[in-house]
Amino acid sequence: MATILLGTSGYSYPEWVGPFYPTGLKSEEYLAYYAQHFETVELNFSYYRMPQSTQLAYMHQQAPTLLFSLKAHQSLTHQIDPASYKSSAALFAQAAETLATEGVLLAVLLQFPPSFTYTVEHRCYLDSLLKILSHLPLAVELRSPSWSNKQTLDGLRARFVSFVSVDLPQGANLPPLIDVTTAPLAYVRLHGRNKDAWWGSSNNMRYDYLYSDAELTAISQRISFLSESAERVVVYFNNHHRGQAVMNAQRLRELL
Repeated sequence: MATILLGTSGYSYPEWVGPFYPTGLKSEEYLAYYAQHFETVELNFSYYRMPQSTQLAYMHQQAPTLLFSLKAHQSLTHQIDPASYKSSAALFAQAAETLATEGVLLAVLLQFPPSFTYTVEHRCYLDSLLKILSHLPLAVELRSPSWSNKQTLDGLRARFVSFVSVDLPQGANLPPLIDVTTAPLAYVRLHGRNKDAWWGSSNNMRYDYLYSDAELTAISQRISFLSESAERVVVYFNNHHRGQAVMNAQRLRELL
């Protein structure tokens, strides 16, 4: 059976003071405190601003035992410029290598939007990007259901890239729940099931969701299934609103 690692997507949320972080704890102390409770964290600040090697090295020093996943910068997934993405990828990879060299990088997460559909153009771009970053462990989350086919899974498997299993509302224009391993690392992201707010104007509200025990029990069974064919399974809760990700991650650990 695989090793199962639990964590949250992001950790530096002021609203977690009280539900998780003690009152009076300084923000620069959050990561070290977080590492006392979880094995891994998914860094998402790197989507909004390009990470730097010195920054990631400092984070590793703050929490030496913590394993990291690093979300790719938006210039590689959402705001793709054909003329500059290769240089952006090289810059991003240079920073990510800081964690990889220390042996604490689980994966670089490439999360694509629903508009990134299964077209020849997008498939060629993804192939090119995966080649540039191939020296790093990679995981791909595809929000368009058009990628939910055997060709996609076979392509990722041939490149040793993890297919991200998601949990989110089920409906039109959203991918189905697919639990499959395409690399030694199985990667799971739990976004909540707030269907009414998913396509709303505020992306923040879509993650305002607390999983019930019944839902977590079913999720634990999905994780156990993945653990049968993976070496490691990493699970991140992205329902960060009001510290719900922490509560659900802790409860899932108990159920597992």
